Amino acid sequence: MRAVIYDEFSAPPELREVPDPAPPAGGVVIGVKATGLCRSDWHGWRGHDPDIRPPHVPGHEFAGVIAAVGTGVASWRVGDRVTAPFICACGTCPACLAGDQQVCHRQQQPGFTHWGSFADLVVVHHAEVNLVRLSDAVPFATAAALGCRFATAFRAVVAQGRVSAGDWVVVHGCGGVGLSAVMIAVAAGARVVAVDVQPGALAMAARLGAAVTVDATTTDVVPAIRASTGGGAHLSLDALGSQETLTASIEGLRRRGRHVQVGLLPPRPVVPMGRVIGWELEIVGSHGMPAHAYESMLPLVENGLLRPAELVTGELALPAAPAALAAMDGPTPPGIRVIVP
Repeated sequence: MRAVIYDEFSAPPELREVPDPAPPAGGVVIGVKATGLCRSDWHGWRGHDPDIRPPHVPGHEFAGVIAAVGTGVASWRVGDRVTAPFICACGTCPACLAGDQQVCHRQQQPGFTHWGSFADLVVVHHAEVNLVRLSDAVPFATAAALGCRFATAFRAVVAQGRVSAGDWVVVHGCGGVGLSAVMIAVAAGARVVAVDVQPGALAMAARLGAAVTVDATTTDVVPAIRASTGGGAHLSLDALGSQETLTASIEGLRRRGRHVQVGLLPPRPVVPMGRVIGWELEIVGSHGMPAHAYESMLPLVENGLLRPAELVTGELALPAAPAALAAMDGPTPPGIRVIVP
């Protein structure tokens, strides 16, 4: 098969031919029809993830068709249209048995713990736990956006954030996760404030329904949020992951507001705990979404209430992926770009 591979961290990725993978027991091989180009892949290439051992193939949000089935897989057949969450669970640990596969004790992540989807084929372990069936109504490019950024935002807004109609929701960072969160919160009937430093990202957030946009390079963010929301957000999400966005998200809440941390943070961030205690704020993390929870999201995609296809702003062929991955050192276009092998 063809695969984008790097032999050392930060070394130029290359498109090569490598041996086809075999399906493991309990797992499948998927023929990749589309895979997202995500900044997490760039972090992996740069050596920021301890699970990666070069030579390595990145890619963790994908959709395609089952090409081969391993022993012990009963529910899936060659030719089935599928996707999978970027966190692939074991199915048997205490977290999995409680239904919380997104925090599995023995989780695997294609593109991190093993070779990923910047290739013609990718392996998914524990297929019975991790595969999600796709109807013909969901195009592969749309489904590829679901596995990481959109599903992560859906669970962060709906399950962890408990969004309600009429809430003021503030999204800090309008990359793929943040723009997905804007769309999902608007669909839930919330009023959304989008915060970013890129005019293109803010313009896209406005097109997706954000009532207010705040340019963090020219505006004092927290006072602007308080003025726009009548005293602070009911729900605020840090979809970027920095000390600045964490602080602004918490300080922009109203009393008894809820902060959801989605973006990965530097070690030992400072949290304004005096505000958290005095205002009885709620702080929760959000880490992906388990495969079984897709049944609450996919019908909303199929009926058009949620439109992740609108977040896909470009498609690349697999030979263009190495240069596109390396180019993520700098600013990238707003929205989600998808590689179509």
